[in-house]
Amino acid sequence: MAGSERRPGRRAEIDAILERKPGVAETRDEADRYTVVGAASRSTFENWLTPIEEHFVCHRNAIPEPSGGDTGNAGGGDGEGSWTVSFTGDLDGELAVAEIVEAFPTVAVAHTMECAGNGRGQHDPETGSVQWGAEAVATAVWTGTPVSSLLRAQGVGPEAGDRDDGSGERSSRWLTAVGGDSLEDEEAFARSIPLSKAIDDAIVAYGMNGEALPAEHGHPVRLIVPGWYGVNSVKWLDELRLMDSMVVEGSLDRPGTHARWQQSDYRLHPAGEKPTPHGTVSEVDTTDQLESPAVEHPYTFDETVMSLIGRPDGEGPVRPGADGAVTIRGVAWAGEDGIERVEVSTDGGETWSDAALVGPDYPGAWRLFERSWTADPGTHTLASRATDERGRRQPARISAPEEWETALEDDEFPWNEGGYAANAYLPNAFAVDVEAGSRD
Repeated sequence: MAGSERRPGRRAEIDAILERKPGVAETRDEADRYTVVGAASRSTFENWLTPIEEHFVCHRNAIPEPSGGDTGNAGGGDGEGSWTVSFTGDLDGELAVAEIVEAFPTVAVAHTMECAGNGRGQHDPETGSVQWGAEAVATAVWTGTPVSSLLRAQGVGPEAGDRDDGSGERSSRWLTAVGGDSLEDEEAFARSIPLSKAIDDAIVAYGMNGEALPAEHGHPVRLIVPGWYGVNSVKWLDELRLMDSMVVEGSLDRPGTHARWQQSDYRLHPAGEKPTPHGTVSEVDTTDQLESPAVEHPYTFDETVMSLIGRPDGEGPVRPGADGAVTIRGVAWAGEDGIERVEVSTDGGETWSDAALVGPDYPGAWRLFERSWTADPGTHTLASRATDERGRRQPARISAPEEWETALEDDEFPWNEGGYAANAYLPNAFAVDVEAGSRD
């Protein structure tokens, strides 16, 4: 645990979350400024649906308490009736959560949510903030109202996704979400996504895996942006603001600073550089931004291609079945893009063989993969690497800080000061002991 000072309120919050979620473990919370728990075991990643009890949690400020609500439970309380979402900018009015639930359509969306800092602890030298390994990713089914339905009620349809900027060119419009955990008179937690993405598949969620949304996951209502890093899925949704640009300083009708979480943090950049604020960008695919000079200091929007083995879990020896084989199973995802191929290595990446893609196949959610492995007794190093439908494959390792410019061509992910979007496969390789004989 970093830091010697603890804030009692945040310590109690973390302890309450750990009690409610037996399948997670505390990672590091920067002297209780961050609340973070992640999957306690690799076995989480052998299943398509992540139980709420094993789903990671990450947020910076204290959980807000809806008027009349109780943040200590897993989502109940009277806060749903009193919590409102304001519509601002080129939108108008407000809606109580109860109105959203009762008056608008309800849909269910499968989404693999990954913290943009997942894998940060694999950077060498170490970056600041929470030192995740690979435990900050999970797939849940979220229930809620399509953002498109809420916008349609405001007279905003798909044709409003961009507009003439006065020069004859079309410019993107942006929807900014503000969290109810924003610090009054200090700092707003605000994130902007293209209006086109919001209309396409984003939802305002109030349910998770068939249950009421738990407090630590945003009760009573949050934004869900399928296939994009978790920071975009703003919890405790307080405001939706339609603008002609991303959030920049002074964008919001509220005191304090506005743009940190869009323009400074959650940007990929080399050591010592300060990201330049942009009102808009022409490319939002995270990998495309890295590969193109069009966007300096890429934003973390959609997730990079990634995979993890969940079975075996490396926590103890394994013994082959009667057929002499060990089943290797895991998950692979690539944000908005589909998974084309997963390869598995049992010798630390020296040789590879294809795994089969199995199970549900939903946009924005991970795929299960399986391989039957005829395993000899001894110690073996397992690894997996995925390739998305655009032919982009996980790199082998994270680069050194000074190799930012050449990392991608050297089969490396660029070391970056925030430790974001890492998807190298070798840092997630692990040893498994195979015992002689077979299971009964």
